[in-house]
Amino acid sequence: MIELDVALKVGTFNLEMAFRNDDGITALFGHSGSGKSLTLNLIAGLMRPDRGTITLDGRVLVDRARGIFVSPPRRRIGVVFQDSHLFPHLTVRQNLWFGRWFAPSRERAINFDAVAETLGIGKLLPRYPAKLSGGERQRVAIGRALLCCPRLLLFDEPLAALDMERKLEILPLIERLHTEFAVPIVYVSHATEEVARIANLVVVLNAGRVKAIGRPGEVLGPLGGESGWSRFDRVSVLTTKVCGANTAYDLTELKHPSGTIWLAGRAGPPGGQIRIIVRATDIVLSAGPPHDLSVRSSLSGQIGSIEKDGPLAVVEVILEGEGRLYAITTRHALDELGLDRGSRVFALIKTSALDERQAAVTPLSF
Repeated sequence: MIELDVALKVGTFNLEMAFRNDDGITALFGHSGSGKSLTLNLIAGLMRPDRGTITLDGRVLVDRARGIFVSPPRRRIGVVFQDSHLFPHLTVRQNLWFGRWFAPSRERAINFDAVAETLGIGKLLPRYPAKLSGGERQRVAIGRALLCCPRLLLFDEPLAALDMERKLEILPLIERLHTEFAVPIVYVSHATEEVARIANLVVVLNAGRVKAIGRPGEVLGPLGGESGWSRFDRVSVLTTKVCGANTAYDLTELKHPSGTIWLAGRAGPPGGQIRIIVRATDIVLSAGPPHDLSVRSSLSGQIGSIEKDGPLAVVEVILEGEGRLYAITTRHALDELGLDRGSRVFALIKTSALDERQAAVTPLSF
């Protein structure tokens, strides 16, 4: 469990930050300059807050009122940066063992071989960093941080410099770190897809202030103009159940209380649960049940709020059963269809618009 309530002034920038997460992955989400990395520095002990407290698993790391400040080495916190910061003169094996050096011998519960296997870096052990790809270097950096047997892992934009293929290679590994090694994680990013996939708690920052806090589906969709997000940043996060597969067409049938979603390819065993990300710009609204369309995914609900933005409108669809979708359409379309607050509506989603590579297995249940 991590609990933080701090304030810090750096030049003209004021940070006021507070959140608590008892388990899982906490994502600090916001544009550059919002205070995300500054918060990580405070947690790691690289900076001191002007006021406030930081507690990790019941242990007080910082309490300015009582004069408590635990030094960075004694905090046992692993950090993974955007740049892997590997030692170029050491092999992968030696870089990993350097991380192990920081773990007290009596607390080395995380096994070297288990880390190498989980991260898929066993074959890389004899190599030097110069001979590694960007994704391989990040995997080694994660392994080094993990082998210090940390009480907490901090990730500061770890995938920002990687292409999409490398991101999709590493994101599942980060998810496994928490489940397999039971290490809590604070993850910094400004990429909605990363945050929606791996976080169980999202803290949205804007200009040093917490603008929203909650589960991905609760906070990512409602992000509006006041936070400086464009319509292309608006996403919804839905948890669905795998019903089966259409093997003839290589499709997976996902069930939600409000309808069915078809996902390209195979996405887990029947009965399993999948978290999917739907962009607001990829949703088509219909006033009635769809007929004679190529779109096969349809979710029913009721219009909650309508946020007008020039010629466009962001429509909140309160789905039957649970969850919300945010769709962006034109005000002209809403008027022609006669849609307003309280109207029954169908949200249509093209299978080709869903990125099956970013679908994530989740332990959540209906």
